[in-house]
Amino acid sequence: MKNIFFGLLVVFFAFLSCSTGDDELQRVDQILNIYMKNKEGRDLFHQKKDLTYFTYSFNDVNGVADLAPVSTTLKATADSTLFIEYIAGAKRIGLDTLNSDNKIYRSQITISLIKRLNNTILDTITEDLKIDYRMTPSVFEVSKVYYNDTLRFTKQEGSPNVVTIVK
Repeated sequence: MKNIFFGLLVVFFAFLSCSTGDDELQRVDQILNIYMKNKEGRDLFHQKKDLTYFTYSFNDVNGVADLAPVSTTLKATADSTLFIEYIAGAKRIGLDTLNSDNKIYRSQITISLIKRLNNTILDTITEDLKIDYRMTPSVFEVSKVYYNDTLRFTKQEGSPNVVTIVK
C-alpha cells in the first residue's frame, strides 16, 4: 500500500513539474560596446599613438560605497580598434517601475580617463555615463545611453549596442 501511495505521489509531482511549453523566455540584451576616438577618428585607447587615453576606470555612482568599481573588458576588433565592453555590474535604479509591462531602470557610472603623452600623465578626466534599460515581459535591453548628459545611443531593434564617443 505504501509503494502505491509513494508511486502516485511521484507521478503527481512529476505532472506538476511539467511545463506546457507556452512559457515565453525573456531575451536579455545588455552588452554595451564603447568606442572612444579623437576628432580625426583615431582610437584613443591604442597605446601606439602619441596621445591616448589608455588607462580608465568605471565607478558605480549608486554603489554601496563611494568607491564601487565596475568590471569592464578592453577588447579589440579585427582591425585592432580597441573598445570597452561593459556587460553589467552597476546598480540599476528604477525610474519607472509602475507599469509591469514596460519598466525603465538606470545605471549611473563615473568614468575616469588618464590622458598620457609618452608615459607622462597630462590630465585625468572624469566623465558621466548613464545607461537606461527597458524591461518588458519579452525583453530586458539597453534602451538609451547618455554621455555627459548628452544622448549618444537609442536602441534600434536588431542592432548592437555600440556607442562612439568623440573627444
